[in-house]
Amino acid sequence: MKIGTLSARTGVPARMLRYYEDQGLLAPQRSGNGYRAFTEDDVDRVTMVRDLIRSGLPTRLIRIVLEMEDPVASGWTKRCTRDFAEVLAGELEALDARIACLTRSRDTVRDYLSHTEHAALLPGSAGR
Repeated sequence: MKIGTLSARTGVPARMLRYYEDQGLLAPQRSGNGYRAFTEDDVDRVTMVRDLIRSGLPTRLIRIVLEMEDPVASGWTKRCTRDFAEVLAGELEALDARIACLTRSRDTVRDYLSHTEHAALLPGSAGR
């Protein structure tokens, strides 16, 4: 499939798909005329990349995660260097901090809305 079709199927703009390719997160085949040719597997890969980016993981680590997920990737074991483990631990700490911040923001918005005449708009409220 062409880049426009992949974009439509995943909801990821073509420009972002090209960025994913530049970052080594996607590796489409090229047809004789130079057009990118994507497969069904690329739909799943783009969805995973998009979700990992939304979760706050930087593309440099997403590439590593994708390589670890690839069953044909060579050289991966359950062992990693201390330096890489420290990088991953730092990412976990940063993700936890972002989650805590988002949780506080969500709770504040929910609390505010619950004290207005529009409380019924809250997810899970009766009378929606």
